[in-house]
Amino acid sequence: MQNNNRNKNNTFAFDNLINRLCDPNSYESVYYRPSQEAPMPSVERLGEIVELLRSVLFPGFYGHSELKPGTMRYYIGSTIDNVFSLLREQINRGLCFSCEDGDIPDCGICEIRARDIALRFLETLPDIRRVLATDVQAAFEGDPAAKSHGETIFCYPSITAMSNFRIAHELNLLGVPLIPRIITEMAHSATGIDIHPGARIGERFFIDHGTGVVIGETTIIGRNVRIYQGVTLGAKSFPLDEHGKPIKGIPRHPIVEDDVIIYSGATILGRITIGRGAEIGGNVWLTHDVPPGTRVYQSGACENVFENGELK
Repeated sequence: MQNNNRNKNNTFAFDNLINRLCDPNSYESVYYRPSQEAPMPSVERLGEIVELLRSVLFPGFYGHSELKPGTMRYYIGSTIDNVFSLLREQINRGLCFSCEDGDIPDCGICEIRARDIALRFLETLPDIRRVLATDVQAAFEGDPAAKSHGETIFCYPSITAMSNFRIAHELNLLGVPLIPRIITEMAHSATGIDIHPGARIGERFFIDHGTGVVIGETTIIGRNVRIYQGVTLGAKSFPLDEHGKPIKGIPRHPIVEDDVIIYSGATILGRITIGRGAEIGGNVWLTHDVPPGTRVYQSGACENVFENGELK
């Protein structure tokens, strides 16, 4: 009898719980209703795509380690064909996710667009590899602990984060929604380096150590820039529209010119310019322009001695 009563009570409690969770007022702001019943992009499949691309960008380090020049064409050709099929599908899902017109009777246009974008992205791979090679060189030269270029490719969080970023950035330039952000967030989770795919970053970029670095959407970084852990290139404020909501897409993050070094813990906010060749010291807070060649450091520690309650 007690078990029967307990089961009835559980059934009543679960029914009440389910009714509350299915109340439209409860899920309205967090419910995804797919356009034309299209599924969401798959994080797992995108992770597979990124790893396949990594094996193309850094052959031998990722994928088949026994890869030889004689088998390179076959392996890369097969991998590219696989990436194209997988990426086309994920781009199509991303386009459906961002579609605001649920009354479109045929998604064929999006499928054609996804195919075109996937092909255009694949055409950027040689340039992505070229730029990543400069990042690898910068990491090797910028860290005396690096024993080889291969060590930086295989072990350094900077190269992992920049590989994901440079892939995501090209997809972002091609107008792909959602997917670029997923790809950079994969690297964020793995490395602690948070780079928005909309940022613009030049060649020979190196993030030493890396944990806690944040680079905002409209940041522009020149060539041969080195930053350390805990650096933030962020927004100082968010201009609001007439309804009090943040205005999207306006430039609000720093411009860092060529040959700049930013040491650990520095926070640089707003649409300011850090001039060419400047050095920004650790834990500095900046909200104003810095002229080229300037060194900005914290003021030295001040030791005060008190005697009988008075400063000597």
